Amino acid sequence: MAKSLDAREEEKFIQIMKVLDAKWPESKIEPSLDRIKALVDILGAPQDTFRSIHIAGTNGKTSTSRMIDSLLQAFELRTGRFTSPHLESFLERISINKEPISAAGMVATYNDVALYLDLVDSRSEHPVSFFEAITALAFVAFAEFPVDVGIFEVGMGGEWDATNVINAAVNVITPIGFDHMQYLGNTLVEIAATKSGIIKPHSVAILAHQDVEVAKVLMQKCVEVEALPMREGIEFSLLRRDLAVGGQMLTIQGITQTYEDIFLPLYGAHQSENATVALAAVEAFAGSKQLDPDMVRAAFMQVDSPGRCEVVYRNPTVILDAAHNPHGATALTQTISNEFDFSTIIAVVAPMGDKDVVGILEALKPIADRIVLSSNSSPRAMAVGELEKLAKQIFGHDRVSVIPTLSDAIRKSIEQAKLDNDINDGNCAVLITGSVVTAGEGRTIVKKYALHVNPRDEMRD
Repeated sequence: MAKSLDAREEEKFIQIMKVLDAKWPESKIEPSLDRIKALVDILGAPQDTFRSIHIAGTNGKTSTSRMIDSLLQAFELRTGRFTSPHLESFLERISINKEPISAAGMVATYNDVALYLDLVDSRSEHPVSFFEAITALAFVAFAEFPVDVGIFEVGMGGEWDATNVINAAVNVITPIGFDHMQYLGNTLVEIAATKSGIIKPHSVAILAHQDVEVAKVLMQKCVEVEALPMREGIEFSLLRRDLAVGGQMLTIQGITQTYEDIFLPLYGAHQSENATVALAAVEAFAGSKQLDPDMVRAAFMQVDSPGRCEVVYRNPTVILDAAHNPHGATALTQTISNEFDFSTIIAVVAPMGDKDVVGILEALKPIADRIVLSSNSSPRAMAVGELEKLAKQIFGHDRVSVIPTLSDAIRKSIEQAKLDNDINDGNCAVLITGSVVTAGEGRTIVKKYALHVNPRDEMRD
């Protein structure tokens, strides 16, 4: 599928992105599967041409999907992975064999789908949304490649998410917390009920650790649809976790056997839990057969998760994390507290206005010695004036500064950390967080900074 673009193809790709961006945004929801069902029907049900694994939850979906992808590839299966949102490039959302679809591949896929998008729009009360359109593009791309397995991350919720037209044999629910309450409900029970909608009749449901009230909802759903539940801590579990250089060593009790000496090149206890869930999902997909431990170890060694406690620069250390809710911010705080030894942390924070910003800031308070407030490019970004008022109530006036432009905020924070380290012989680090958009834009900004300052500076990609 990879090929170079000529000038006409490049222009076509730009035009396609303009058309998609003009559709209903991902933040505008009209809960229904009617449009996506109509679309895949006239496309010939491309989502049924391969087997699937479906992943819902509040946090950990993308990391878990990337781990599942790596494991499946280790067993020589061709994979398609659909995740959202993206960090740096829209093309990241549709990956084939762990590589983003090429721009040329996207052009070809869109050409196959364009007329049908228009047809469904003409027949529907509401137009096909941006997310529905790219979900259909993923179905078609995976069918045409073709792939053996499609790995689909829910965009929002589950029951009425566009990805829920797939009939997955294995459905994964990662930890459920509070997020998108305006659409999913104000209680964990309501949120869990919506997310449980991905659990299909007679499928296997891989359930991460949950609050008791959430677990009850998920188990009730399994009973209703006669799905087989596999629960973390009961049918499978993490037996041991030890910190290691560049990550952690794990021992996992899977559904079928114990897997020892697994090196996971990611930080954080939450990533070890994600790895445990991912391994159980692949075991279930394989029909609860024992997997080759050497291949499992090899697969986990290849895992990466950009924008998830990702060290992207040294001298000083710069960490990116896409934490966009209190649960994610708490996991980030615990990871940095337990697995790093920084003398000082400067946190550059740029959240969305429709998130629990107070909860995010409160979660970061234990590790952020200084906090630099900024704004990403999203129209949903919280105004820095409003953000400043909230932050000063939590951190006090002395620890808070405002630099509205994200590139300036990151550059000045890095320079300040360098200065602190030179003067105090310390280990001051910069943390960039608050949203997926912030993490993605931060990644690009740090890359440019590294090239400008010193091309030899370590920029891990």
